[in-house]
Amino acid sequence: MKILITGAYGQLGNEIKELENEFSEFDFIFTDADTLDITDEEAVSSFFLEHKPDFVINCAAYTAVDKAEEDHILAEKINTLAPRILGTYSYQIRAKLIHISTDYVFDGNNCTPYSELDAVNPQGVYGKTKLLGELNCLKENPSTVVIRTSWLYSGFGNNFVKTMLRLGEERESLKVVFDQLGTPTYATDLARVILSIIKSLSKTPGDFFPGVYHYSNEGVASWYDFAKAIFQIKNIQCKVNPVLSDQFPTPAKRPHFSVLNKSKIKDRFGIEIPYWKDSLKKCILKLIN
Repeated sequence: MKILITGAYGQLGNEIKELENEFSEFDFIFTDADTLDITDEEAVSSFFLEHKPDFVINCAAYTAVDKAEEDHILAEKINTLAPRILGTYSYQIRAKLIHISTDYVFDGNNCTPYSELDAVNPQGVYGKTKLLGELNCLKENPSTVVIRTSWLYSGFGNNFVKTMLRLGEERESLKVVFDQLGTPTYATDLARVILSIIKSLSKTPGDFFPGVYHYSNEGVASWYDFAKAIFQIKNIQCKVNPVLSDQFPTPAKRPHFSVLNKSKIKDRFGIEIPYWKDSLKKCILKLIN
């Protein structure tokens, strides 16, 4: 089975690459902007026809949430146009598409975990472009699984965990918001779930259930809780002070509550999801070693 990954230099793409030996039955094709411009219809069409992947995992995204408010043209190109192109041409070669989306499609006004049936209402350019990307994938390729995730971190690229580890060593104290609630997600866990789903489908092809799914680690945290846990695991003595979001005004509005209900993906694919602190320990130990 041949699997094509876009956004291979990003957090999730790199974590899938790390699992390549664990899933040796697959033939992986890793691409990024330098090898495949997913906003170019002709390039995608010819690449797909040449390689004929069975699955396409779209990990590529414009994720600079605040910058997207000004740079909306590029955000639309990567988050909205590219998924339409990938949907169109994956469908033409009968490939299944797995598209990664975000908790930012919700406005954050819920007080219970968001299910896939809850109304979407993105508040910023990033969330709006990602929502349109979801719709484009599902419209162009009926064999699409959209996976919304939240607060992604890993040993690769820039993310909250690496930033806190650096600042914790540099400063005596930090202010971190405590009124935004969600769930940190270790990209390794998400990568393994995606590949495990594909592996199960290779054995029972009829068990592919297209649609929208939610995946994050288990549990709930604020960014303050997240920072405290990072420092406790690494034994960093930096003091963390909880503050309200309005003390850190940003161009893009963040959802105050974006905990995701994972019942659907757990029931449909029979997966177990690790608790966020357990996965955080694994990531930090990996970074240390």
